[in-house]
Amino acid sequence: MSETVIPFLRANGRVLLVRRGTADGEWDVPVRNGEEGFEGTARELAREWLPDGEATLVRAGDPVEVDDRRLHPFLFDCEPNGVGKRADWVHPTALRHDGPPGRWQAYRAVSPSVGSVRDDRTHGSAYLSIRALEVLRDRAAQGADPPALVERATDLLEARPSMAALGNRVNRAMFEAGGSKGAAALEDAAKAGIDRAAGADRRAAERAAELIEGIVLTLSRSGTVRGALSAGEPDRIVVLESRPDREGADVAEELAGSLDVTVTLDAAVSHVMPEVDHVLVGADTVLADGSVINKVGTRTTAVVAAREGVPVHAVAAVDKVSPSESPILESVDRGALTDDDRVGVDCPLFDRTPPELVAGVITEEGVLDADGIEAAASDHERRSRWKGSNGSTG
Repeated sequence: MSETVIPFLRANGRVLLVRRGTADGEWDVPVRNGEEGFEGTARELAREWLPDGEATLVRAGDPVEVDDRRLHPFLFDCEPNGVGKRADWVHPTALRHDGPPGRWQAYRAVSPSVGSVRDDRTHGSAYLSIRALEVLRDRAAQGADPPALVERATDLLEARPSMAALGNRVNRAMFEAGGSKGAAALEDAAKAGIDRAAGADRRAAERAAELIEGIVLTLSRSGTVRGALSAGEPDRIVVLESRPDREGADVAEELAGSLDVTVTLDAAVSHVMPEVDHVLVGADTVLADGSVINKVGTRTTAVVAAREGVPVHAVAAVDKVSPSESPILESVDRGALTDDDRVGVDCPLFDRTPPELVAGVITEEGVLDADGIEAAASDHERRSRWKGSNGSTG
């Protein structure tokens, strides 16, 4: 049996498809035959098709056997780039009908799931909301019946209840599909939601970039903040390491190739703040009263910034506004701090920063004031009623 390596290169919910042979040949994902070192081969293919971009391995899937071939799938996250006439970024559901046998099954072996969304403690809500929409899209593409689609949507909503963007985007897809109208309608709504979300996050980052100058402090991992920092012109970036998972340190290393970056201890925020000109953070949720829910440490950072007269802005898509004024604050497993059962553990993953400590919430529509936040919250609340929808859209 021959061995085939398949790297699925994912950007903004789409994967890279290439023409086999000639420019009018059959669409396929990048593939290469090999007998060993499958992950290394997958990385080589990723570099070959994205020579100017960075591809981050997300996961490897179990092999899929098709005819006389064993397919070894890998999933990479990357930034979309110009790939010429022989390639395009396409929703992977196209692989159900296009391309050689086994491609859809191989993709499903590495595609996101309710479990991967629930267990991801590294990425922010913008990233995970798109993953949730991918789960809905892929389930609908399999032709699931309406009750199964409702169950999958409900599971996603319950997986990360503290993340407004995830809930709002899943709710909108279900609302626009008529709640339980059918698989085709939901697949289309989820695809539209993925494309809309990617555009909103990009535009929010572009608006935030206009404010970036001097020395900027941030924390945790926000794709929107990272986009703003890359598009802006900061003199230097200070990143808090963001315990317990230390994703801030990872972000600092990723940015260091193109920007002047310093990583520091969370507890050192008061030490570094006097030299900072601006604090820019993400937001997993913006409550209806304007409070910002973000990685634990955000409130402390904002309090210290206020003491030093440093403005704090949160950057987030409008979809992160929640209809609620009561946050759900997730916690980290006690093992992140201690394995000693005699010791009580209080290890929140998020905290709440009150609106008086935030100079503004920068979105794709501009800086939201109290009226703008209230209007967005009302829209999201209306779309959350999809279980009683009669098929109308909005």
